[in-house]
Amino acid sequence: MAQEHLNNVKTYLLDLQERLCEGLAAADGRGTFREDSWQREEGGGGRSRVIEQGGVFEKGGVNFSHVYGAKLPPSATAARPELAGRSFHAVGVSWVLHPENPHIPTSHGNVRFFIAEKEGEPPVWWFGGGFDLTPYYPVLDDVVHWHRVAKAACDPFGDDVYARYKAWCDDYFYLKHRDETRGVGGLFFDDLNAGSFDECFAFQRAVGDSFLDAYLPIVERRKTDAWGEREREFQLYRRGRYVEFNLVWDRGTLFGLQSGGRTESILMSMPPLARWEYAYTPDADSAEAKLNSYLVPRDWLGISR
Repeated sequence: MAQEHLNNVKTYLLDLQERLCEGLAAADGRGTFREDSWQREEGGGGRSRVIEQGGVFEKGGVNFSHVYGAKLPPSATAARPELAGRSFHAVGVSWVLHPENPHIPTSHGNVRFFIAEKEGEPPVWWFGGGFDLTPYYPVLDDVVHWHRVAKAACDPFGDDVYARYKAWCDDYFYLKHRDETRGVGGLFFDDLNAGSFDECFAFQRAVGDSFLDAYLPIVERRKTDAWGEREREFQLYRRGRYVEFNLVWDRGTLFGLQSGGRTESILMSMPPLARWEYAYTPDADSAEAKLNSYLVPRDWLGISR
């Protein structure tokens, strides 16, 4: 049964990668995704798809991977020491989009599935994933749309699901050393195995399938907004925060590196350009200063506002 579950998830994820690339390439209008397949010496491999210097996306990637091994790496067992010594399969799709226009937010998402096995014991499996939005010049209507789609994906699975996974996203994508969120959040879930496999798998599919509905309308609304050197410099400065999170706090990056994953694919999430400026403070009441009020956990749908 574990192998059947793994095969079903893998089939879905490969199809999701196809659909994401098709939708994003159509929105870009000029660029195409190039594919790079790879093998992992310890077991498994994947296919990375990257778009660069397109009509919208300066850099983007949609990566599929299926890696396996004789034991889980330390990053996976730190919170669950009872899994130490188990063999594992990890399969997932992750994507990151870095648009050129500073008015279009960066966005990230992933959906993944783990099985940890040990002879003589039942397999332990769980799902994880989510998506989040990182604007530089935020527009409230865009943020509300993003969260409405996220909530709609969650609603069939329980009245409290969106609120729980929205709060988890706010907490996970928090830069503790900067005392700010990475963006305006979205959904984040992990260790999902409560209920049946079919129920959990259906939720993963709902999240993965809703991403384009959440993101592409924002791309369409913002891709003709005018920008210049000032906006570009601010975008590159804020991209530095994205790099800081991925290298300092992100568990997925750590798992990929510790499990012997392909470094080029793991670090695909990095922006093509970023910059750091010492003690930068935006001018009061400027468009750049507006971002600060968005980098805090907030009920964007106005449920309690």
